[in-house]
Amino acid sequence: MWVRDVRNDYEIIGGVKFMAPSPGWGHVNVTANLVKIIGNHASVNKLGVVAADNFDVHFPDGSLFKPDFIFVSAAKAKSLFANKNATLHGVPDMVAEIFSRSTMKRDLGIKKDIYEKNGVREYWIIDPWRESIDVYLLRDGRYELGGHYENWSENDLEEREQLPEEERPEVTMEIPVAVLDGFKVKIRNIFGWYFE
Repeated sequence: MWVRDVRNDYEIIGGVKFMAPSPGWGHVNVTANLVKIIGNHASVNKLGVVAADNFDVHFPDGSLFKPDFIFVSAAKAKSLFANKNATLHGVPDMVAEIFSRSTMKRDLGIKKDIYEKNGVREYWIIDPWRESIDVYLLRDGRYELGGHYENWSENDLEEREQLPEEERPEVTMEIPVAVLDGFKVKIRNIFGWYFE
């Protein structure tokens, strides 16, 4: 039987401990899909490593987070994981946070600010209810919105076609991963139960 050690289920922001809640199924599904898709591409092409949920990341400013997903490039991984600790001391190239009702405000606010300040190059904020992703890219030390992506259902696409041409929202079915030289991920595969 597996027993969860709740003593270490916290994050540190500005010297204050915050409990990290257990994820729900939507969150777990999205995290697993990110690990499979991005992790497989990174591994096969020897580009770096990924980690997810309950993996401690100690940032240079003293913050301790357990990001929902991280990618660390091969060049950085050699130095950040050199001591083979169970934690990372440094800055991942990419971080993704998946909303839960209790963490949404922190993901959009203080955590985004700390990731920006510490130099995380790409930050994905994922909303599992709306099935949307906002991608922030670090440019000149500041985050800029690189794109907003939504998972369009067949019904959504049919409704879109009924609108006049000038009122139709743009549909993007793939998300480029900037830290992987634009490798593209089908948004349906991030939120889906199977891959296309």
